[in-house]
Amino acid sequence: MKTTEQGYVYILTNPSFKEDWVKIGKSSRPVDVRSKELDNTAVPLPFEIFATMKTCKFAEVEKLVHKTIDRLTDLRIRQNREFFNVSPQMALEILRDIASTIDDALIEEYENNIPKIANKQHNGDSSEAAHTPKAKRPRFKFSMVDIKIGEYVTFGPTGIEVRVASDDSVEYEGRIYKLSPFVGTFLPNDMHTPSDSYQGANYFYYKGRKLKDLRKEKETEKKKITK
Repeated sequence: MKTTEQGYVYILTNPSFKEDWVKIGKSSRPVDVRSKELDNTAVPLPFEIFATMKTCKFAEVEKLVHKTIDRLTDLRIRQNREFFNVSPQMALEILRDIASTIDDALIEEYENNIPKIANKQHNGDSSEAAHTPKAKRPRFKFSMVDIKIGEYVTFGPTGIEVRVASDDSVEYEGRIYKLSPFVGTFLPNDMHTPSDSYQGANYFYYKGRKLKDLRKEKETEKKKITK
């Protein structure tokens, strides 16, 4: 029987962990309750909530996130545990990719264990912009720029050629990657950003043209046609 009860997939960090260690799990209860339950003698400091996804498919999403990270490389710290050697931002990018395919998914980022929107309101930002979410720009799809499955694109920073495996993923050395996680995995260390957050279309090229620029051109053409 299909459940309609919503739950959470959470990304937790801990000040006592390395910067690129996270715990990714699920809970049918509010995540602040779950994070307090995990505050025991096994860890010296309390967990901090980095981000959550609320959805009725929380159990399936948790498994998919774990599977996606495992496919990238051997990033799970222990195979029977929910701890992974990835940056919180990379884990969030994977969560966002999955959320884009789920109708009821709601992602919230946290600061000091409080949703960032709630923090803005608490700090006195009561403007309409603080309460009204911005329209979300659709994630990049190869079909947006007329690139077909089976064609090849180039990862600019290293010159690696990868095959387009689906409308939003590429294949390299027998593994399937979303664009943003690919960047986080294969980008040279000296090119990593402090947040470790990347827009995949900004790093890949098709016939010498950056995917981000190709998308912008297509969107501009579309606007002209609709005017």
